Amino acid sequence: MNFPFLGKRREDPRAHDAEGIGELLADCDLLRSQALREGVGLDDSALSLEQLDQMLPRWRGDEEILTWLGNDAGLYLGTVIVRTVPGAAWTIRSDGQPVVRLASGREFDVVANGHAWAEDGVPELSQLYGEVAEA
Repeated sequence: MNFPFLGKRREDPRAHDAEGIGELLADCDLLRSQALREGVGLDDSALSLEQLDQMLPRWRGDEEILTWLGNDAGLYLGTVIVRTVPGAAWTIRSDGQPVVRLASGREFDVVANGHAWAEDGVPELSQLYGEVAEA
């Protein structure tokens, strides 16, 4: 519906800014709190992905947490890739899904990968990172 009297919405200035998008996607609050409870500090490094892979999956019994944690795990994986793999950047597909695009143009749906990890533990986040970093 169009309500012209409401005027134009103000957009978040970070909405179209690659760095701003990265900051928004890097929050991953649920994953960070779950990791902290297990003594794992998330510092946006490949090592932290290995540490996440070693956590006991206590969340698998709670469907609501599982969904949110899957999103967070994927976004965190993407954050690590973007911050450590030269030429990697966030992009938003036409369907609204955030993906990581490498310098080669190859795209990774890290959120789908995060959901698979949260549900089954496979593939491991560190393994996915290794595959992307080699590409």
